[in-house]
Amino acid sequence: MLKFYCYPKCSTCKKAQKWLEEHEVAYTYYDIVTQTPSANEIKAILTKGTHPLKYYFNTSGQHYREQNLKERLAEMDIDEISQLLSQDGMLLKRPLLIDDNEVICGFKENIYQSELL
Repeated sequence: MLKFYCYPKCSTCKKAQKWLEEHEVAYTYYDIVTQTPSANEIKAILTKGTHPLKYYFNTSGQHYREQNLKERLAEMDIDEISQLLSQDGMLLKRPLLIDDNEVICGFKENIYQSELL
């Protein structure tokens, strides 16, 4: 089953959820702030994905800027990053879609179309 992590107040998350519902894609909903994936789950996501680690961060978010992560990320290992992301769901790029084979961050209709249908 597809896991859909989103922030309820995020307009991009709302668009992604609407797209999933309109295309009858089955998913389980998780609030990215109150139901943040564990460090082990995040590590599995990071190792499953083919993107650089920065891809999984909400780089435009306040929490990212406050912690000066732009400068710190290069020095962090995957365990440190997994722990950090598991402690603050607002650091994760959203929406976050996960299944057994795929990890998609953000919402781009053409990517959802090609990967989910």
